[in-house]
Amino acid sequence: MTLEKHDLHHEFPDFNEEIHYLKMNDNHFTRLFNEYHEIDQEIRHIEQGIENTSDDYLEKKKKVRLKLKDELFVMLQKVELPA
Repeated sequence: MTLEKHDLHHEFPDFNEEIHYLKMNDNHFTRLFNEYHEIDQEIRHIEQGIENTSDDYLEKKKKVRLKLKDELFVMLQKVELPA
């Protein structure tokens, strides 16, 4: 079974510069980015069978990941990169 990658660079390939800029300059973005990455990694481990948990727990984690992804996307859309 091939699992999809959900890291932000794969989710938003057109925003690589914005992701980098915000990670370097916005502490709130960086905190959300790190939280998203940690949850995504936990979900991948569960889906790969490395970690076992209930289906309810996995679904809750996926909802948190989606909420974070939405928040991060809004921030990415608003950023103005320096010239």
